[in-house]
Amino acid sequence: MPGQPSRIRRVLDSGLVLFALLSSPLVWAETPAPPEIPIPQTLEQADAQRDRAKQLRDEADRNYESEQKACYKKFLVSGCLDEAKQRHTQSMIHARELDIPARDFQREAKRAEVEAKEAERAADIPSREAEQKEQAEKYRAEEAAKAAKRAQKKADKELKAAENRQKMAAEQAKRQAKLEKRAKKDAERAAKKAQEAAKAEAKAAASAN
Repeated sequence: MPGQPSRIRRVLDSGLVLFALLSSPLVWAETPAPPEIPIPQTLEQADAQRDRAKQLRDEADRNYESEQKACYKKFLVSGCLDEAKQRHTQSMIHARELDIPARDFQREAKRAEVEAKEAERAADIPSREAEQKEQAEKYRAEEAAKAAKRAQKKADKELKAAENRQKMAAEQAKRQAKLEKRAKKDAERAAKKAQEAAKAEAKAAASAN
């Protein structure tokens, strides 16, 4: 039949193309086995491991997006997308496997830290109670000393006031006695003068007779 050889040739060419695509290393390349997951021994290692897991997730997302775009340019789009998805899934699984032990280590370290702080607080309770008791006794002693000082100051003030009053009363009595003595002397002098005047008048009267 006319044209039959050309149709056969096209079918063969298509088969060769399909075979070449299916045989391509990009299509059948197997995802390498993930390395053994390390178990962190310190918080620094756990933090670094979780950072690495995040980097792997971000890198997997970027690669998946790039591979999806490349798949749409190929002949077998669906198969290419499936394989890209599988690689992305495997990368995400590996990232998660890397993240889980590091996350668990962080949680355990946090729990141990909390327990250590609680144990430390429990151990400090007797010393804190003793310190509080000592501070309370010291405060009471200081307050008692202050009260005694205030009482002594008040007593000294009252004593000084009493002494001042006594001194003023003594001075007043002394002044009063001095005034009374002066008044007595003045009265005696006046009486003497009056007596002398009376004698003089009597003498003068006698002389006149």
